[in-house]
Amino acid sequence: MKFLSSSRNLLLLALCATVLVPVTYAQQNIPPAPAQGAGAIAGPVFPKPDPKDFTATSPTVDQVNGFLKSTWGYDQNRLFQVQRIAKTQVDGVSSVVVIVGTRGNAQLSALQFFTMPDGKHIITGGEILPFGTRPYDENRATLLSRATGPWEGAAPRDLILVEFADFQCPHCKAAEPTMEKLAADFPNAHIIFQNFPLTHVHAQAFRAAAYGVCVAQLGGNAAFFKYDKAVFDGQAGLTTDDSTTLTLNSAVTAAGLSPDKVQACSTTAATQATVQGQIKLAEDLGVNQTPSLAINGRLIPLGGVPYDALKQIIVYQSQMDGPAPK
Repeated sequence: MKFLSSSRNLLLLALCATVLVPVTYAQQNIPPAPAQGAGAIAGPVFPKPDPKDFTATSPTVDQVNGFLKSTWGYDQNRLFQVQRIAKTQVDGVSSVVVIVGTRGNAQLSALQFFTMPDGKHIITGGEILPFGTRPYDENRATLLSRATGPWEGAAPRDLILVEFADFQCPHCKAAEPTMEKLAADFPNAHIIFQNFPLTHVHAQAFRAAAYGVCVAQLGGNAAFFKYDKAVFDGQAGLTTDDSTTLTLNSAVTAAGLSPDKVQACSTTAATQATVQGQIKLAEDLGVNQTPSLAINGRLIPLGGVPYDALKQIIVYQSQMDGPAPK
């Protein structure tokens, strides 16, 4: 379920194209470059940076460019220029302004973020996000060690796609065809399902997640993904306790397992702890909506990105990251 504010949603959706937000800047209303020839659309012409706007020693222009390349490099039509890296009133916090344009379009926009003293995070739009020339490496390492949910696809984890989903979330149900396409288009991907039940809005989500944990334990990955499909197909039944029991038992049967055994397993302390651990993983990574997809640690709001762009991001991230660390 998408439960963020509209501004936060726009920020996360923009993560595929930008992690930045508009800024009031001296050259915010930058005029378009003049057309070259009758009716021609000129590419963007960037204003010359003023050395007086570079008062901070950290981050460097190269570090910002590396970060933007990591974030935007999948889109060859996106152009950018670092326009300002300035000190702020807070020691160690720098204000970074970037001018952004698109090939074939004369219009430019100014965007801003603030780098933190640790050199590993930025603040933009009221959110803290990873920063650096390889901003997603820590998330990738976390997923490699802690994302232990049911998986399908390739056994090697050089390209790891982790879906964070809630069985009661209608947007998660709608994203299932996208996950199926990704599995077909990326046979080299190790695709993991991680529960992230939003218990404050979905009263039956935790129970459905606990059943899923037990299905995977008792029947393996193949049984889980049968259960997964059956639960989403019958999602309308996840309402009252009684209707949820019928829906989950039907899904367990579709997976070839005993509903009584799965139900008994789902209430154990170990199973409850497993679901809580998966919730903690999502929170530690900063997942704030379902469904979300982590691409080697790079978080994307699943369903909020055109499929072709999503594929481009996956290909680009995989090429940048290379094999998984041993």
